[in-house]
Amino acid sequence: SRNTLEMIRNAGIEPHVVEYLKTPPSRTLLKQLIARMGISVRDVLRQKGTPFHELGLGNQELSDDELPDSMTAHPILINRPIVVTPSGVRLCRPSEQVMDLLPPQRGVFIKEDGEKV
Repeated sequence: SRNTLEMIRNAGIEPHVVEYLKTPPSRTLLKQLIARMGISVRDVLRQKGTPFHELGLGNQELSDDELPDSMTAHPILINRPIVVTPSGVRLCRPSEQVMDLLPPQRGVFIKEDGEKV
């Protein structure tokens, strides 16, 4: 997430950051974002470090219509970062995914792990 944020800034944009744990998206907004990304709800569902297993969310019988309820009740279940720009919406994992949504970088960007982008 920090790398994505810094790549946005390196493209000359100061992003509006929504702290999703403090201000979770509504069910409607979450479904709209997922639809705009063109991925399944399960692709946005975070497992590690969340109540995923305790809530039984691995049950494949749960529909894509049911899962957003758990995600809005427990926003830690929402994988991130989700970036919204006029060019589109994307779950930026890995962080380089954001590059398709941005104007060219203003200079070389070096990720936290030392990798040049």
